[in-house]
Amino acid sequence: MLKYKRVLLKLSGESLMGEQGFGIDPKMLGHYARQIKQLKDTGVEIAVVIGGGNIFRGLQAAESGIERVQGDYMGMMATVINGMALQSALEGTGVFTRLITAIKMEQIAEPYIRRRAIRHLEKGRVVIFSAGTGSPYFTTDSAAALRANEIGADVILKGTRVDGIYSADPEKDPTATRFDKISFSKVISLGLNVMDMTAFTLCQENNLPIVVFDINDPENLMRIVQGEAVGTLVE
Repeated sequence: MLKYKRVLLKLSGESLMGEQGFGIDPKMLGHYARQIKQLKDTGVEIAVVIGGGNIFRGLQAAESGIERVQGDYMGMMATVINGMALQSALEGTGVFTRLITAIKMEQIAEPYIRRRAIRHLEKGRVVIFSAGTGSPYFTTDSAAALRANEIGADVILKGTRVDGIYSADPEKDPTATRFDKISFSKVISLGLNVMDMTAFTLCQENNLPIVVFDINDPENLMRIVQGEAVGTLVE
């Protein structure tokens, strides 16, 4: 029995760097592809949103003298590059995919059409959403929350480097305690950094749960969809 039938997996671009300081580490790409394929083989419908921070982050624009809106569009292009890489890795394992972009570029990806994206999921294809929301000032977290609600996902699975949400940054504060389950309102009152506030509020208003978990453990995705308590559940 599966707890979740349709999921949206949110991955950060930085996690694709692996041990490198920049770009895409083939080992990490393969790691993600294998986990997604394993999940796909159980019959779960999977959509993916991946960031672009390993290549370019819109917020870097101010430091480099690039105007904010232009920088955000550059960041969207970075997510398309990561989406293409993930698509190639998944298809190398025999998984059928569709790369969908919020900015038209027909030569490499389909434009975003909600009903078509849902149909791809129903046909068992892994759908990769890229280029964020297609608008500046919105992060890929916001894109993940928006697309998850649009396609009727049961949950957002946010893969991170840590095994859940802590009372403080566990990499800096050894006394930080982990939450197994926490409410949306408590996350806000404690000022915990789960997703950006736009994305978080969208999930809260639409009662869309979020699971924050350690993506580096290859067993975690399967354990979550089978109903095990992994990471931190926000609901």
